[in-house]
Amino acid sequence: MPGAEALPLDAELLRLYGGPLSLKPVALYANFVQTIDGVVALPGVVSSGSVISGKNPADRFVMGLLRATASAVMVGAGTLRDTPLHHWTADHVFPGLASQWARLREAMGLTAQPRLVVITAGGDIDVAHPAIRGGATILTGAAGAAKLDGILPDGSELKAWDTERVPLGEALAWLRARGHARILSEAGPTVMGQLLEHDLVDDVFVTVSPVFAGRSGAGRAGMVAGTDILPGRRVEPGVAGIRRSGDYLLLRYSLG
Repeated sequence: MPGAEALPLDAELLRLYGGPLSLKPVALYANFVQTIDGVVALPGVVSSGSVISGKNPADRFVMGLLRATASAVMVGAGTLRDTPLHHWTADHVFPGLASQWARLREAMGLTAQPRLVVITAGGDIDVAHPAIRGGATILTGAAGAAKLDGILPDGSELKAWDTERVPLGEALAWLRARGHARILSEAGPTVMGQLLEHDLVDDVFVTVSPVFAGRSGAGRAGMVAGTDILPGRRVEPGVAGIRRSGDYLLLRYSLG
């Protein structure tokens, strides 16, 4: 794809991924796991992504690989609440390759672990979450600033806008000015909707898990929520990768 460069994967990572991985030097790429019927989260279920994926090793490997190549990993407040013990690092989801992840990050000139970035317009997050205690950047609006100012643990920082919700275009520019060129979004459907609305996504990685979730009412969202794209305009990414692991499909779409 135009402007992308092959990343320095070692022989083992190349074998497990099934070939090279290329990304633009400055990029935002999103990662989701979804059911056959398009559900990406189960409200009220802790770690619902793991429930959907069944903790499939191939899906967890791709999750680890994408985290290992990112300067920062971005999540929303809902994702943070959904996974109360999680750390958004490669070795948390795929510890068996911890040494390979470390060597890859060193070869890419990255810090030992990606910076966790949390988007929360209203500040409704648990500041005692272990991932925040380890140091995180919190992006918030006016209400969130009033709630969170002065209570974040050491190593964390607060960036606020005097707006109702976080302006993601400005937020990404601010993060990149702080050295975060490649950013992985593991945020949920609402943040994804805002990113697509403002043309801020370069690539989307999607694992299709061979299960059905069903929908008995509102709440079980697909990949995009909070905004309507069709019929007003068409967002048509190109297929940049198709892999299969058993009955799981691992897809990549490029928007740039």
